[in-house]
Amino acid sequence: MKVKNIGVIGAGQMGAGIAQVCAAISKKVILCDIKQEFVDNGLKTINRNLGRSVTKERIDQEDMDMTLANIQTTLELSDLSECDIVIEAIVENVDIKKILFQDLGKSCKDETILASNTSSIPIGILAEASGRPKLVVGMHFMNPVPVMKLVEVIRAKSTNDSTFNATFKLAEDLNKVPVLVNDFPGFVSNRILLP
Repeated sequence: MKVKNIGVIGAGQMGAGIAQVCAAISKKVILCDIKQEFVDNGLKTINRNLGRSVTKERIDQEDMDMTLANIQTTLELSDLSECDIVIEAIVENVDIKKILFQDLGKSCKDETILASNTSSIPIGILAEASGRPKLVVGMHFMNPVPVMKLVEVIRAKSTNDSTFNATFKLAEDLNKVPVLVNDFPGFVSNRILLP
């Protein structure tokens, strides 16, 4: 599957960073959150990050304008229904994430990949809640997303090859360094940080 349209749910620091890096490689991004002020703040964060990069001559104004033009915002999950992949970056609460994945499983087109940026919740739990377990994967970015290269691509037992491969390829396209991680508590990065 070729990923062209990406939904990002959660416009906080992680979600805004994910939206930014996806839009910067000419993907069409829809950034979704539950309140207008949240998506507005997410766009402000992206603008600030890009402005800093222009000032430091890492990118030019044309790159910044192109990146911003590739981002739309919404408060409606239904606007993500035609995305090729939806990456969730909401509060780290298993019950809220399960409800979200259940809703996405019903509202997105049949082939949409559902990815979670969770740092600790087992992907298998979210996969089961979605009703489409073969199409659920973890895609754990490090903070700050525009700077950090590592992305953990977490494969649940139910994740099929095409879902995993498309997600791994997307991470590579984002100029990240993806690593395969099996679905166990804390994945790799958090286990390293634990005392």
